[in-house]
Amino acid sequence: MATTVTSKGQVTIPKAVRDRLSIEPGNAVEFRMDADGRIVLEKVGAPTNNPFDKWRGILAPSPSTDEIMTMLRGDD
Repeated sequence: MATTVTSKGQVTIPKAVRDRLSIEPGNAVEFRMDADGRIVLEKVGAPTNNPFDKWRGILAPSPSTDEIMTMLRGDD
């Protein structure tokens, strides 16, 4: 898979690579040079096999401790 480097040094990661590494907009990636001269692209915070990861971040934010205490005390 070939891609072109822009005048700013940017490249587009091919979709097949993004899909394989589960790279989405906003994810960080790291370039590493192996001893044999190869450049390796890795997603920072590589996916884990944690079954709960797919549920992470789907709940609405909850009130802070101070907000809960205010509600319980009836303070206005």
